[in-house]
Amino acid sequence: MKQTQYDVIVIGGGPSGLMAAIGAAENKAKVLLIDKGNKLGRKLAISGGGRCNVTNRLPIDEIIKHIPGNGRFLHSAFSIFSNEDIIRFFEKLGIALKEEDHGRMFPVSNKAQSVVDALLTRLDELKVTIKTNSPVADIQFQPERSHTVQLHSGEQFHGKAVVLAVGGKSVPHTGSTGDGYGWAEKAGHTITDLFPTEVPLTSSESFIKNKALQGLSLRDVDVSVLNPKDKPLITHRMDMIFTHFGLSGPAILRCSQFVVKAMKKWKLNKVNVRINSLPEQNAEKTFQEIVTLKKNEPKKSIKNLLKGIVPERYLLFHLEEVGIDPTTQAASITNELLRLFVNRLHDFRIEIDGTLPLEKAFVTGGGVSVKEIEPQTMASKKMDGLFFCGEILDIHGYTGGYNITSALVTGRLAGSNAALRKSVTT
Repeated sequence: MKQTQYDVIVIGGGPSGLMAAIGAAENKAKVLLIDKGNKLGRKLAISGGGRCNVTNRLPIDEIIKHIPGNGRFLHSAFSIFSNEDIIRFFEKLGIALKEEDHGRMFPVSNKAQSVVDALLTRLDELKVTIKTNSPVADIQFQPERSHTVQLHSGEQFHGKAVVLAVGGKSVPHTGSTGDGYGWAEKAGHTITDLFPTEVPLTSSESFIKNKALQGLSLRDVDVSVLNPKDKPLITHRMDMIFTHFGLSGPAILRCSQFVVKAMKKWKLNKVNVRINSLPEQNAEKTFQEIVTLKKNEPKKSIKNLLKGIVPERYLLFHLEEVGIDPTTQAASITNELLRLFVNRLHDFRIEIDGTLPLEKAFVTGGGVSVKEIEPQTMASKKMDGLFFCGEILDIHGYTGGYNITSALVTGRLAGSNAALRKSVTT
């Protein structure tokens, strides 16, 4: 069987793996990049709705706040290779970038494939050996010598350093099927509990089951995850949408990991999510405004009186839920009923019983414990010559360029430092 020696073997052709291979090759290492799929950069090509949100230009401290899953671990990494370095890196490859809302950076072309193509061109310039359609069967760790990577085909490759960049278990059709966790454990690493993040929430509430609000979007609402004492664990003000199974949209995706963590921490079967559809003011002010409207136009139907305060379907739903006929004249509706209605606009509780499965999540929570990783090099503290980067690590952030930033930064450090082992005697 063919056996070939390399300085660095990178397993996984996602954003962190591509960056690791480039980082290693730019440091004069002989690099092999292995991916089980038929082409590299599949997850990158579909990211950002096919436009590829390559990073985020917010200050480092803000980026770390947007990576609630062990983002602080990245402080050292950002001091070496930052989001601004990512921007310079892509611009040097000929990818002009533009800044959009909330610091999100996209290629001017609006085409994710242009980013993938630039990375592949750079790999070719650096003469990185690429093997696609090559699933790895096993890794034999030999810290005093070279590690051996064996493919299902029987081929074996030896590397003075191995970089695991195989992703988590989310979006499995791009190749992220959790292959790396077993190899990490074999090397002595701890895998923290895996869970879905950036994932839609499920609910068995009757209005969800009967699809009363299915397809309805709410703009700029406050969504809060409540703990057992009815206090918010987190609140996000963004858009959301009601679905046939529960809730989705940006605000919901950001809240999802807190639902999962609350269920685990307090051993709950259900968690309450609160929606405030009028977050700019308090409920009392809304109530007083409606009372004034009622006094000024008493003969108007309540539906027409309140038109525009929230989307019509949402308005009619809550009126009916508190027992107000939408066609009733405003003057005949008691203030007590109006107060109930207003409270629902500001404090609508929905029982959440879970999330869609990990395979349907945008991001995997959990992974290789960062306590066992050197923060400045991404080297394993358990096995010489082993490095980790990207989503296999227990690092997870919100959507908006934060996860890809983490992947590119950790990939750069892993590859660059793996290359330093090329002088190790085999």
